[in-house]
Amino acid sequence: MKERVIPSEARDLTVALSITQMIGRYRLRRLRGPSPRKHSGFGMTPYKMMMIKITVVTLVILTAVTSSVLAQTPTPSPSLEQRVSDLEAYMNNSARGADAANATTPSNISGPGPGHNAWLMTSALLVLFMTLPGLALFYGGLVRQKNVLSILAQCLGIAGLVTILWWAIGYSLVFAPGCAFFGSTKFAFLHGVTAAPNTDYSYWVSQNVFAMYQLMFAIITPALIIGSVAERMKFSAVMLIVGLWIFLVYFPLAHMVWGIDGLMNGVWNPNARIRAIDFAGGTVVHMSSGWSALLLCLFLGPRLGFRKEIMAPHSMVLCMVGTGMLWVGWYGFNAGSALGADGIAANAFMTTTLATAVASSTWAGLEWFLRGKPSVLGFCSGAVGGLVVITPACGFVDANGAVIIGVLAGAVPFFACTKLKSWFHYDDALDTFGVHAVGGTLGAFLTGLLATATVNSNLSATAASQNGLAKIVGHMLWLEQLKAIGITIALALIGTALIGFLVRATLGLRIAPEIERQGLDINLHGEEGYIVSG
Repeated sequence: MKERVIPSEARDLTVALSITQMIGRYRLRRLRGPSPRKHSGFGMTPYKMMMIKITVVTLVILTAVTSSVLAQTPTPSPSLEQRVSDLEAYMNNSARGADAANATTPSNISGPGPGHNAWLMTSALLVLFMTLPGLALFYGGLVRQKNVLSILAQCLGIAGLVTILWWAIGYSLVFAPGCAFFGSTKFAFLHGVTAAPNTDYSYWVSQNVFAMYQLMFAIITPALIIGSVAERMKFSAVMLIVGLWIFLVYFPLAHMVWGIDGLMNGVWNPNARIRAIDFAGGTVVHMSSGWSALLLCLFLGPRLGFRKEIMAPHSMVLCMVGTGMLWVGWYGFNAGSALGADGIAANAFMTTTLATAVASSTWAGLEWFLRGKPSVLGFCSGAVGGLVVITPACGFVDANGAVIIGVLAGAVPFFACTKLKSWFHYDDALDTFGVHAVGGTLGAFLTGLLATATVNSNLSATAASQNGLAKIVGHMLWLEQLKAIGITIALALIGTALIGFLVRATLGLRIAPEIERQGLDINLHGEEGYIVSG
């Protein structure tokens, strides 16, 4: 049975009456002695006089407490119209009436919405699944057998390091209000990050769930970089580079693109100076990691035997399994970025599927046409390329736009990975630059050409109207995207260059030649990926 709640005013009245009664009983016991009392004036005994006094005191206290209760203004309860409006807001993933700055009536649905919260928790798991084990297996299958565990160790190490930094200050630097370039310390150590929604970003998702969802993006972004420096960088150098890179590149860039007062947050910042759009991380994740990867592989130099020895993937089975995990996890990455189970998430789900399938077929088809055979590696590379290029656009383009993106996502990164690398002789071991830098840049630009407000009404909402984004969608948005592309490349290259010089001068970047020949697994981790007995 549900416990009945007694109002505080009623409890105060009960206590006052109880005290009065206790005082009266005490004084009566003193008046009633062992011998009979004489009558007082007016023909009344002392007992009757005392009862009259107690009655008068009780009435005075009762009158005072009642006046206090009546003087208090009751909290208004929501009307039927507001309750229905709140349900509509939940279904549409929009603001409640009580979320307005001038609201005077609280909502009966004041916390997170269970459906939207559940979707974002699921999406967070899917994005983590992209790194552990998706990316670990994808990259792990592409390296030589003697180095497979080094990839797994780096992915695990990055996940742990970035999580600690995110808890300490990272989330606050990205998503707390601050300036156009970075946040503040408001949410340091996740202070104040509770189950209540942060309405700067979502009206129906708990802020602690939102923080964990965004953490998964921060984990996979630097993990992508290791593909370009695979098989030849020290584990200690990888960890130090990631720890510095996340502060110099990722945190400020993520705030500029996604922070509520970010420089390039055209959708949600009414004062955005660059009215760019990035639905799920084309600039923040893929461009930043891809361009940084190119610079690091140039700093490091090629692997021993590069262009002289065959360095084929040791397990295309692991590579294909990892690709499948990345594709599945990417639905949390893209559709989850709607921050709710709504129509925009549904559109992102559809466009992600179309672009990925088309890009995978395009890449393999080009191999078939040019080389005579479609390879499993071609299907896998094309799928990842499609996922990368559709990422910034998935919540802003329609089905036809997704197919166009899919064709280009299969063709342009194919050219970058098969021709560009051979022309300039850089050892991007696992094609991080060719897929993520080239693909992410392509996706950011195509988003400016193909985005439409008919798919995502936020492109013409209040903030977009105030900063001018609504007027340039379908017209000159590509110019704003070029500005965002330029800033992203500059930040990634400058930040990575500073970090590269610093780490090379202190720890050193590269393992010894004899370790590289023997393999990183046994020398850096004391283990082997495969032990064949008998």
